[in-house]
Amino acid sequence: MFAIADSGPFAVLAINDSARPVPTWKTMFGWPADDPRALPLTVRSRADRKIWAAKVDQAVCATQRPVLLIADGLGCAASAWWGRLSPADYVSRIAGALLFAPRGEEIGADGDPGLFASPGTPLPFPSVVIQPQHDEAAIRSTLDAWGSQLVAGRRVRSVADDRGAWQQAQRLFLRVTHQVAAHEVARAEALIGRR
Repeated sequence: MFAIADSGPFAVLAINDSARPVPTWKTMFGWPADDPRALPLTVRSRADRKIWAAKVDQAVCATQRPVLLIADGLGCAASAWWGRLSPADYVSRIAGALLFAPRGEEIGADGDPGLFASPGTPLPFPSVVIQPQHDEAAIRSTLDAWGSQLVAGRRVRSVADDRGAWQQAQRLFLRVTHQVAAHEVARAEALIGRR
């Protein structure tokens, strides 16, 4: 059974793109790439995808804390696919997602649906896309489809022992989540006031 990190305010489930030797979360925030709790994404077929999704289901359901989903590269599209198509009971356990440098491969070659193509609905949990290079135009359609907020920067470092930067990433997520929640409350109040 795959176990996820269960410390701090969240249980952390990391999905790393096996095509990237060093996950973006390590180069940007110094989070160790060799963390045994990272679930590698080595999906090559629909059968592999089902096995991977079952591992995610099992990990999410095994914890008592809200889950912070962390994904890198193709893992972002895989996480979006999982979130959009999994039972609401599983997805409701996700507090939110930090999506690092998505590769945008929900669609395969020649416009054919890729392994992680899913309905074009916003993700059922708050999400923040962290893009190392500020190229918003390249991922604008992904941001819109996922309903994600973008954080872009040029911070690059590879410090395996620096947990402070990873804690900063978690605080960033909390700050953005609070902003999203406050916005939704204000919007609901405005709608109530209009009636």
